[in-house]
Amino acid sequence: MAKTLTFVGHSGSGKTTLVEKLVREFAQRGLRVATIKHAHHQVQLDTPGKDSWRYTQAGAALSMLVTGEGVQLVAKEIVERDPQQLAQRFIGEADLVLAEGFSLAPGAKIEVVRRAHNPTPRCTVENGLVALVTDVDEAFPQLPHFALDDVDGIVDFILKL
Repeated sequence: MAKTLTFVGHSGSGKTTLVEKLVREFAQRGLRVATIKHAHHQVQLDTPGKDSWRYTQAGAALSMLVTGEGVQLVAKEIVERDPQQLAQRFIGEADLVLAEGFSLAPGAKIEVVRRAHNPTPRCTVENGLVALVTDVDEAFPQLPHFALDDVDGIVDFILKL
């Protein structure tokens, strides 16, 4: 199973931008990276009236749309909602899975904390926190700290986990 690492932090802290940069660097290094994003708001997963929507409305537990450009999977009821279980169930081909959100889920986490945004971390070492991407030196000084632009350092750290 692929290594799964979760990025957490307050809304607007820069998690998505960081994960995007990390995905690009891992891909340039030859790794197949998958991402899982936890959304706190309602999202339209399928287009009402289209075939895959009709299948799930009829009771299909899973519906997959396959085109020449990609694959879309809609699963109506996912009992396991932590990133490691989702990766194991749905993302078998990846070398590495980077999840965003899931601050309460088990597993290793890197938190993005910016002094100007919200200097108080959401997670603790007991929650699985293994490093910080931050400008807040006093937050968990026993853990590795990385600057927001230290993509190579963060990638090297993740590869050693």
